[in-house]
Amino acid sequence: MNKLTVVIIGGRSDIGLALAHRFARMGHPIVLAARHADDLQDRLTDLSVRYGVAAQAREVDVLRPESFGAFLDGLPADTGIAISVVGLMPDQQAIERDPPAVQRTVDSNFTGPMLLLEMAAHRYAAARLPGAAVIGISSVAGDRGRARNYWYGAAKAAFSAGLSGLRQRHARHGLLVMTVKPGFVSTRMTAGMQLPPALTDTPQQVAELVYQGYCKRRMVVYPWKWRLIMTIIQLIPERVFSRMKF
Repeated sequence: MNKLTVVIIGGRSDIGLALAHRFARMGHPIVLAARHADDLQDRLTDLSVRYGVAAQAREVDVLRPESFGAFLDGLPADTGIAISVVGLMPDQQAIERDPPAVQRTVDSNFTGPMLLLEMAAHRYAAARLPGAAVIGISSVAGDRGRARNYWYGAAKAAFSAGLSGLRQRHARHGLLVMTVKPGFVSTRMTAGMQLPPALTDTPQQVAELVYQGYCKRRMVVYPWKWRLIMTIIQLIPERVFSRMKF
């Protein structure tokens, strides 16, 4: 059985590259989609040589939705798995009085990725490709708003809700729409943050979580420790939660 090509939106990110390696290891051709995609050649060569799969790059900017149709048209005909790893996590205090920065945060974490995955989902559902999937990397930050990152959390909450609606829309088509909610991940985006080692995953661990979730056709995927933590946090009454500092 031929393996579907996987397009990774945000393909130069640490998690995106880890996902590329994980799916390529299982024989999937890879498309790394990112801005300035022409400087990804070393990454593509590594994937091709290491795993013996086709690997190519495509230019995409999630802040330019008018380009999405042409981007999808230009992908290989057997593309059937789209994964969005795009994310922007600015400093809360730096953006909350800067409306354009807030808009960029929402568009980077929700509007752009959601529109692109929705367009891909409609195509895959119409083609009825066996094994087709759209996968969004959201965040546990969207499960409950916190003072230190509520714009980022709000955008991720919207992304998770959007994927939930898309999943229901395409349930009868057999299309997998998967939401992935990592907690802390050690990446370039979180460099310099004081992250608790016991609760911090590597990009490779997130990639494994995604791949196993895809193979098992899971709809919502958490690391087990964060599922427990967020279940407890969601049970805290709002009056109590609003006074907590974390």
